[in-house]
Amino acid sequence: MVSGAQDRIAASAGIPSAADPVLVRLRLIGQMEAWTLTSENILPSGRKTRALLAILALSAPRPVLRGKLAELLWSRRPEEQARASLRQEIHRLLEALDPVGTQILSVNRDHLALRSGTVWVDVEEVLRASPNKPAALSLLDGELLEDLDGVDPSFDAWLSAERERLRDRARNLAETLLRDKSDPETVIPAAQQLLAIDRAHEGAWRALMRAYTVRGERGMAIQAYERCKAVLADQLDAQPSEETQRLLAEIRTSSAPVRPAAAPPPAAAHRVAEPRETRAGQRADARNDGARGDSGRPTTRGGARVGVLPLNMIGISEAEAHLSTGLAEEITSALARFRWMFLISSSSLARYATQTRDETAIRRAFGIDFLLDGTIQKVGERLRVALRLLDLRVGNQVVWSRRFDRDVHDLLTMQDDIAAEVVAQIDPEILLIEAQRVTQRPPLDATGYDMVLRAIPLIGRLDRVQFMQAGALLADTVAQEPDYAPAHAWFSYWHMFLVGQRWADNPQAAMQEASKLAERAITLDPHDGRALSIAGHVRSFINRRLREALALHERALNLNPNLAMAWALSGVAYAYLGELDEAERRFARYKKLSPFDQHAFFYDTIRILILLLQRRHDDAVEAGREISQMNPSFSAAYKPYLAALGHLHATAEIETVKERLLALEPEFTVAAFMAESSIERPEDRAHYAEGLLLAGVPAE
Repeated sequence: MVSGAQDRIAASAGIPSAADPVLVRLRLIGQMEAWTLTSENILPSGRKTRALLAILALSAPRPVLRGKLAELLWSRRPEEQARASLRQEIHRLLEALDPVGTQILSVNRDHLALRSGTVWVDVEEVLRASPNKPAALSLLDGELLEDLDGVDPSFDAWLSAERERLRDRARNLAETLLRDKSDPETVIPAAQQLLAIDRAHEGAWRALMRAYTVRGERGMAIQAYERCKAVLADQLDAQPSEETQRLLAEIRTSSAPVRPAAAPPPAAAHRVAEPRETRAGQRADARNDGARGDSGRPTTRGGARVGVLPLNMIGISEAEAHLSTGLAEEITSALARFRWMFLISSSSLARYATQTRDETAIRRAFGIDFLLDGTIQKVGERLRVALRLLDLRVGNQVVWSRRFDRDVHDLLTMQDDIAAEVVAQIDPEILLIEAQRVTQRPPLDATGYDMVLRAIPLIGRLDRVQFMQAGALLADTVAQEPDYAPAHAWFSYWHMFLVGQRWADNPQAAMQEASKLAERAITLDPHDGRALSIAGHVRSFINRRLREALALHERALNLNPNLAMAWALSGVAYAYLGELDEAERRFARYKKLSPFDQHAFFYDTIRILILLLQRRHDDAVEAGREISQMNPSFSAAYKPYLAALGHLHATAEIETVKERLLALEPEFTVAAFMAESSIERPEDRAHYAEGLLLAGVPAE
């Protein structure tokens, strides 16, 4: 049963309810769908049959002559053959529409028509939207009839005109809505809505930049410019206009709020992009390597372009075919929460899933770097989902694969769970591959994005020489691109290891710098989950402000619930607070999402601490043996491990572990460690200290 609130939302967008006289809901925006009001799928299986239904729907309530339909769908055939083919398709259409057939479709010897008032069509609602009733614009979340390109040259020309008609109407309305807004809180969603319709609308990008600046989020404003620049290069092979570049200069140099701008110019003044399929593949490598600013230095921050192909179905009934696209869309949406990826809509890739699944053609058409593909198979009451990640830049090499076996009793939960694990695992995988890619190129004129990628693996190795090289790279990035939030976040992360490993010449100054960099990162981009999680760990590990840390971790998880780092580091904060059950729950969630994380040596150390504070000393020692071997240079893993050994009086093993710890931190003492510890409960602090003393660590 649909709630009253849901009824009101549906009504605001023009979606019919069971009380309406319509019999069928027809979705033409995105992938075509046709449902009765009792949720029976009546979409024809053939592409020509779907195209026939689409023509009738977009022409309604006007009838369409048979000759016109034959010309649109079989333009290369003689007239008699075309009309014969049309008769066959009409028969197939009536078969597909059997539950409602003659109630909605009028057929005679001269023309066909959908009966007035019997079919709800999403396009009609968008075309009827007005400034007073704009809610239907939310229906425009894809290209018109995305899965029907290539039916016939004549149909393609007709479809192109229909797409332009719909886009022009929606764009004009979105421009009007934006023109009426002045407060940043209303300008931002209005500008984003216009950009969802026309990504190359510079007026909307400028409105977004100004609104962020007035709101005090200058970093977000500059990022909006960078996205605008990338879109214009991608779609139009052009640079931002002088007006947009002047606005950027004003934002960078002025300390006062930027004045709200006049309304964006009408769409008639926009440049028209050539078909993307002819350009994207040619420009993919240049775009990934970064564009150059006026100074000649690369300024584009970059990021991997990722697509998710609807899955191949094996043993899946037509009624369950939505699982393929549903899972692809769920994974795409989850990946979009990672700020350094550019996602291609899975619906845009759908036609390749139903045709050749040609990875080379996909890369040529969309400029994709990584493609996630796979199969979904049903055996009895079990579903098997097999996925693989392809790097299209190196001959479609498989760089990650995983298989999931699930019961089918709760399909929505299954989709959520699989999507969460997939994105949490391929995020670090892609990041590592991108890092390897940039290190193979000469460092001359590297972008900030490239320099951060070079630094990340060097941090994790904890080789002191390479670690210091990572610090130098991040320092240069922050100096060259002071508004690049990820550089500040990772440099703060680097400073935490510098302090934790006792490699800082001036620990107090290093801690202050870590705090300053973390604060700067989340000021520049308050929607970056990774930056928020790093800032949260700085609050707990360095500042010992645990409740503030938890607030930052929760915001990170609200923005990206599949960010393994946030689950792990929030677990650390809960362990410091003594809330060990919650700490253990968060650790378990992190491990489920990313069981083979490249920074597991760091995150998994929390498991040893939890077990130690739970007084489960045997389990803590077992965990310590395993985790300390992941990266023997990470000194923090040895400390709770050694304390647990002390409580067990395991003399032989104590000497081995203590020797390793003191080789890394020769001046380590219980008093110094406890003075720096963020553990809050006195009984937990005393238990930890007692274990270290029992293990023979010097008291002072």
